[in-house]
Amino acid sequence: MKILILSASTGGGHMAASAAVKSYILSKEQDANVEIVDTLEYISPLLNKTITEGYVYLATKTPKVYGNMYRSANKERMLNSVLSGFNGLFGKALLPLLAEFNPDVIITTHPFSTEMVSDLKQLGKVKVPLLCIMTDYAPHKTWINPGVDSYVVSNEGMVDVMVQMGAPRELIHPYGIPVDGAFYTKKDKAAIISEMGLDPNIPTILIMAGSFGVTNILRIYHNIIKIDLDFQIIVITGRNQRLYDAFAKILQKQNEAKPRRKVRIWEDGSEVKTVPLKEKPKKPTKLLFFTKEVYKYMQISDLIITKPGGLTVSEALACNLPMAIFDAIPGQEEENADFLIDNNMAVRIQKGSSCADTIYNLLANRDQLEKMKQSCQTFDKSKSSENIYQEILNLMHK
Repeated sequence: MKILILSASTGGGHMAASAAVKSYILSKEQDANVEIVDTLEYISPLLNKTITEGYVYLATKTPKVYGNMYRSANKERMLNSVLSGFNGLFGKALLPLLAEFNPDVIITTHPFSTEMVSDLKQLGKVKVPLLCIMTDYAPHKTWINPGVDSYVVSNEGMVDVMVQMGAPRELIHPYGIPVDGAFYTKKDKAAIISEMGLDPNIPTILIMAGSFGVTNILRIYHNIIKIDLDFQIIVITGRNQRLYDAFAKILQKQNEAKPRRKVRIWEDGSEVKTVPLKEKPKKPTKLLFFTKEVYKYMQISDLIITKPGGLTVSEALACNLPMAIFDAIPGQEEENADFLIDNNMAVRIQKGSSCADTIYNLLANRDQLEKMKQSCQTFDKSKSSENIYQEILNLMHK
């Protein structure tokens, strides 16, 4: 079996889904040849850098512009034709790779890669089956292409919308976005929490900031540590060094802070005593930089505060972990957030004191948090990679 997976590094979800599929295939067929290629990087490192950095700039600096572009590409033919022309122009650069690798099936996890291979198939230059794995929770027209032989999508609600966009219903399979199997492997929650020096008897909030932003996540932290309930916090900053340093500074100050004292003077002025002021309970916080054990921290947490990127959402759902969503980028992240909220798997948090109110209500009302967890359990896509593997076999033998 020779499988070529074409992806892109505009966001971590595309490459992570590719890695999950590769890992599962190799667990079934150790002699399989599975190759993951960053399509844009293969075509041109300069092109990849331009597009990747351009995406980050638009998404973080001008999110409204990015959102308008996203929606326009889903509706207007003109922008769609520009994207199609771009992909058609560069797609031919993949021919040497395809000829050399000679795959039995091509899998794509990014819309650019999907359209490039679809165009080559329409031109008769590629004849092998094309399996497209969509990595968000709502469809977009850029994913829909005539050369696709099978679509794997995140949820059943996408099927009718994709049919309206022109995808044949029989080709659409709501198997779910594949994630690493470690996220489905249950861990000893109490033991891990104790190893970290935390308390297994109080709730744990996981904060994952991803690679974007510093200010808003710090504001969220400062707001929630004021909540008058007992809980503890794990913060994972990823490779965001600025954010890690900012958190490290905050935690250092908290650890060094001395209890404030109040002077008490007796009525006759003969004696002065100092007594400690009553302090609000502290929130124990563990700070982590980039880690390959995100699955472990998700499984021991009761709630995650995060941006709704497709990768993080899929991993949290695999761990049955309710979400509090912030700073959704207009476009696919907004659609991901809407899907989660509509299905009672997440709440949206706003800036300011209302953020603390939302988290307080969840922690104080454990029934609501438990219902959200049950909704995550009901959305069971634990067999995603297995089903994708079977679909690969079906395509190979058609």
